[in-house]
Amino acid sequence: MKNLFEYYYNMSISNIKEDKEIITFKYNYNDYFFVPLFRPKEDLDVLYDISLELLEKKIPCHLMIMNKDNTLITPYNDKEYILLKINCNYDKEIDLFEIEKNINLLTIKNQDNKLYRNNWAKLWEEKIDYFEYQMTKLSKDKKIILNSFSYYLGLAENAIEYVNETYEKFFSEEKLTLSHKRIFSPNYALNYYNPLSFVFDYIPRDIAGYIKASFFNNDLSLNEVEIYLNKKNFTNFEANLLIARLLYPSYYFDIYEKIMNNNFDETKLLNIIEKSTDYEKFLNNIYNILHKKNLLIKVEWLFKDQQL
Repeated sequence: MKNLFEYYYNMSISNIKEDKEIITFKYNYNDYFFVPLFRPKEDLDVLYDISLELLEKKIPCHLMIMNKDNTLITPYNDKEYILLKINCNYDKEIDLFEIEKNINLLTIKNQDNKLYRNNWAKLWEEKIDYFEYQMTKLSKDKKIILNSFSYYLGLAENAIEYVNETYEKFFSEEKLTLSHKRIFSPNYALNYYNPLSFVFDYIPRDIAGYIKASFFNNDLSLNEVEIYLNKKNFTNFEANLLIARLLYPSYYFDIYEKIMNNNFDETKLLNIIEKSTDYEKFLNNIYNILHKKNLLIKVEWLFKDQQL
């Protein structure tokens, strides 16, 4: 292992730590993470340029390090790895209000960019079509999935309908902003400032991602969300996109995919399933908060007991 860093990066190090596939060490008082590449190679040049731009703006984005061959990719254990220099206090938690501060750090509009992820309906349709195909092949021993999948499929289909109706009624040329493939809870700076997680999308992506992840990790109060939403001025298009993204059960499908692909423990879904009613109530409250300032499409089954 030492030889690898000496050969590819001219670094002489001794304090290497390995945790599964992630390798960490210190060099010249800086923290480094050597991580498997999970993005398409064609994304790397854009991600590298973004990281440099953020660092120029004094944003503590991790820097991807070139190796001796002047490439970002280094082979290790028959896989492709990226070396990241960590430029932040990686244990710091990034909350909803700091996410809001960062939203306008890097925006684009009317440009062709390979990091766009704003075609939600198409991406979601492709995913659930594949999930439905998987379900036809699913063995009967996966009882938790078999007993819960139809509910979350219904949520996903509802979210797709909601997005499509949002485009029909409220579409406007909103800017795309630097966003993340996933927001985790706790939302540590280590993940948040990792350029390998960056995409460009509409503002509600990260907001919804934070709310969903924090809710299911018991790390969020309605009061925190209410304070944020009362300060935030969404357009009608953005407010409806936020509802659509909160409706889409990425929190369930992310675990479902791990179970199907990696023999992940199926019982990990129980925490999600047991909170389904509480999440409906939580989403109901968020809808009511947004409805005070924005025109929203109504979700009949979720808000059937309210006069809106």
